[in-house]
Amino acid sequence: MDLKTATALRRLRLVSAPEAISFLLLLVCSVLKRTTDFNAVPAMGMIHGVLFVLYVIFWADAWNRAKWPLKTAAVYFVLSVLPTGGFFAERKLKREAETAVIASRARQEGVVNA
Repeated sequence: MDLKTATALRRLRLVSAPEAISFLLLLVCSVLKRTTDFNAVPAMGMIHGVLFVLYVIFWADAWNRAKWPLKTAAVYFVLSVLPTGGFFAERKLKREAETAVIASRARQEGVVNA
């Protein structure tokens, strides 16, 4: 895995959890808007919207650079629209990055010929 691919995956990973948190907070704000006088939906909606757009941009970049199959790219996109999906995406991306680092080190040390 080259540096640009690793960077693209890292960016996607770093925006996944905040996007999921903002989605959950937006849902809470929506409930509070209906049940109380508290209305933070416009502010939280803006924050979540920006994070979601960043997620989609970083997802497209990661898909392009990592050359994911359509199924893998679809899984990461679906995770972005589920309320807690960003947490699962972050964990999967972290695991993928760790595997790539281990494989890279093994190739450098001549342990494998991959």
